[in-house]
Amino acid sequence: MEAERLIAAGRLALAHCRDAAEVVAEAWQAEALAQAIGSQLALCGPKELRGEARALGEGGGRGGSPPDVRLLHTAGPRAAQLTAVSDPPRALTLLSTLLGEVGIALVGVACATDEEGLYWQCIEAIDATDESGDRVQAMLRRLSPQERGRVGPDSATRPP
Repeated sequence: MEAERLIAAGRLALAHCRDAAEVVAEAWQAEALAQAIGSQLALCGPKELRGEARALGEGGGRGGSPPDVRLLHTAGPRAAQLTAVSDPPRALTLLSTLLGEVGIALVGVACATDEEGLYWQCIEAIDATDESGDRVQAMLRRLSPQERGRVGPDSATRPP
């Protein structure tokens, strides 16, 4: 499945979360998708993005470990369905938006919980999301002005 469709699915799933555990699970879904997009761009993306894309794709030590796989829904990580990143500027812009939305949702959960374990899970996920967001922003800055201009100012807010 194309990156833009998977990002849209992630935004929709995040918007429909009913409880804290679902928000945390969607945060890890977004992190897995960021890693998958990074890996794809490291292999097939524009040359100026490959170094930062490789770092995004590795994701190794970011944010600890994801929650129980059951929380990622029975189908497993949505990112496993990624087949292409056909429009890197648009995909990165949309991914940046998703990561921002995830960060905001996680802060809300962390502030509202009295459960210490959930709080620290949120903090780890916030750290991972923030680091991925920084890498995505760095990749967007590396794109040529012509490529960045193709995305357009409303691309992150257009409905999927």
